Amino acid sequence: MNILIVGATRGIGLGFVQHFLKQTEEHQIFATYRSLGTAQQLQDLQGQYPSQLNLLKWDITQDDDFDQGLETLRSKISQLDLVVYCVGLLHHEHLSPEKSVRQISREGLMEYFQVNSIGGILLAKTLLPLLKHAQRNVLAFVSAKVGSIEDNRLGGWYGYRASKAALNMFIKTTAIEYSRKSPKTLVLSLHPGTTDTDLSKPFQRNVPPGKLFPVERTVSQLVAVMDQANQSGQFFSWDGSIIPW
Repeated sequence: MNILIVGATRGIGLGFVQHFLKQTEEHQIFATYRSLGTAQQLQDLQGQYPSQLNLLKWDITQDDDFDQGLETLRSKISQLDLVVYCVGLLHHEHLSPEKSVRQISREGLMEYFQVNSIGGILLAKTLLPLLKHAQRNVLAFVSAKVGSIEDNRLGGWYGYRASKAALNMFIKTTAIEYSRKSPKTLVLSLHPGTTDTDLSKPFQRNVPPGKLFPVERTVSQLVAVMDQANQSGQFFSWDGSIIPW
C-alpha cells in the first residue's frame, strides 16, 4: 500500500505516519515537510524505518513543490492508495481566529485560504495521475466541523470557518469530477474532533470532558472512517456520522 501524508511534521499528520509505520512493513509511506528544521521527528522515524518511510519537501504554498513532489513520487511508485491532507492553520503569533468582523484583515484571510483551502485543491489536481487506477483508493482531507455552513450557530472565526468551507466545496466538486476520471477514488472530508495538538491548545479549556482526543485516538478513528467509507463526496465526523455541508 502506497500512502502519502501531506503535512506530516507534527500533530495529526505525524500521528498518521506513526500509525501506518506500526501496521505492516508492506506500506510505503511518503511524508511531506516544509523545512527540515521542523521535521526532526520525521527524520528520527526515517532512521528507524529506512525502507518504509520516504520524506518529501513539499511546501503547499509553493507551486514548484507540487511539480517536484509529483515527479519524485512517479519516480518511485506507479500509484497511490491513500492520501491524507493534514495541513491546517488556525493561529500563530501574528494570527488569531476573529471574534468580530472588526478583527478581519485581508492579510489574515489570504493566509487562511492559502493554507486551508488552496493547497488542498492543488493537491487534488496534482495527484490525479497516481490515483487513477483500478483499485479502491482514498483521497481524504482533514477539514473541520466549523466549516459546515449549516452547522454554524455560534459565529466568529471568520477566516478559519470560511477557508474550511471553501475546502469542503473543493472536496465536493473534486469528488464529482473524480467520479468520471478516477471512479475508484473516494474523495472525503474528515472532521477529526478536537485533538490535543498545538492547533487546539489555546482553546482546550472550552472542550467538554472526554471530547479532547489524544492524537493516537484521532488517527485510529479517522482510519476506521476511511476504511468503512463507500461513497465519495461525503463529509464525515470522527465517529463516522455525516456532517451537513
